[in-house]
Amino acid sequence: MATIFTRIINGELPSHRVAEDEHHFAFLDINPVAPGHTLVVPKQEIDYIFDMESDAYAALMQFCHQLAPSVQQAVPCKRVGIAVIGLEVPHVHVHLVPMQQVDDLNFAKPKMNMASDELARIAEKIRQHYAQHA
Repeated sequence: MATIFTRIINGELPSHRVAEDEHHFAFLDINPVAPGHTLVVPKQEIDYIFDMESDAYAALMQFCHQLAPSVQQAVPCKRVGIAVIGLEVPHVHVHLVPMQQVDDLNFAKPKMNMASDELARIAEKIRQHYAQHA
């Protein structure tokens, strides 16, 4: 059975997509730890990041590297933090989180509840910045 992320990639479930290429898909987390919290996933369904082939792993990190400045421009912050936890969904995913302070990357704190129109606005800003640099 396909993971929730595969279903999002395939358009079976809605998402606030921010970037995509042949092998990767990035979209906003609907329960973010901070505004602009973006999930980056490979289109190939792999459970554990360290089970990825070296080239695929490097390409995923390169995609994150290219996307992070657009997240930072769209959601002004001191840094864009990166986390790979991988326990919630059995599909590799990298969290890019705009940070003002260390606690912004704390996944144990309560998640935010953001309106769909606010998520759409943030996603559009990230897409605009990404398109300028792609």
